[in-house]
Amino acid sequence: FHLRDKKDLQFEYHFHDFNKLIIFYSGNVTYHIEGKAYKLKPYDILLVSTSEVHLPVIDSSEVYDRMVIYINPLFLQKHKSDDCDLDECFKIAAREHRNLIRPGTAWFSNISSLVSKLEEAVNSREFGSRILSNAYFIALLVHINRLLLARDVINTAEDVTYDEITQKAIKYINDNLTGDLSIDNIANRLFISKSYLMHKFKESTGFTVYSYILKKRLIRAKGLIDQGLPAINACME
Repeated sequence: FHLRDKKDLQFEYHFHDFNKLIIFYSGNVTYHIEGKAYKLKPYDILLVSTSEVHLPVIDSSEVYDRMVIYINPLFLQKHKSDDCDLDECFKIAAREHRNLIRPGTAWFSNISSLVSKLEEAVNSREFGSRILSNAYFIALLVHINRLLLARDVINTAEDVTYDEITQKAIKYINDNLTGDLSIDNIANRLFISKSYLMHKFKESTGFTVYSYILKKRLIRAKGLIDQGLPAINACME
């Protein structure tokens, strides 16, 4: 979807069953993903994987122009090969909490060209348009993966803000979803008080620690069920 609007859009923290790719063109938008806030600049690329809780904060006084692509993980799996996993960029983004890509001029020129061809093919009814749009989309993901793997990107540190304690807590939670995630245990692991942990976590993510853990466990359980695990086994996990 190529969307261009000037609306008062209000969102709550949420997640999707699909990966999401956003190419930002203009506006005043900050994307909050797993406790990090990304202040977007024109031509930024944002990767949001299936398991990541996120929230866009949009200034309705400016035109918000962006390309949004929803990506079925099964499509990525279908086109996976021994030397190419198109899902790798989303795995890196989720694992390293590195969701924002800011390509240099040369990289973005190639990516922008592919996006234009993709948009044209998606909106076309000519012979082979569906196959052509899939081909352009795969080429786009190959370029984005190469860009991320090469780390040939502009430094975005000045436009990424986060609380260090909250990031450590989020990492511990996601690494130990099947273990003891009592607030006492997490606070002890981070050598801080419970009250400080709860305050900083809520301030940085919009979630209480408990509600965040619950949501992430539900996401994990749904993933196990989608893979064919019986619900009772997913529950025990």
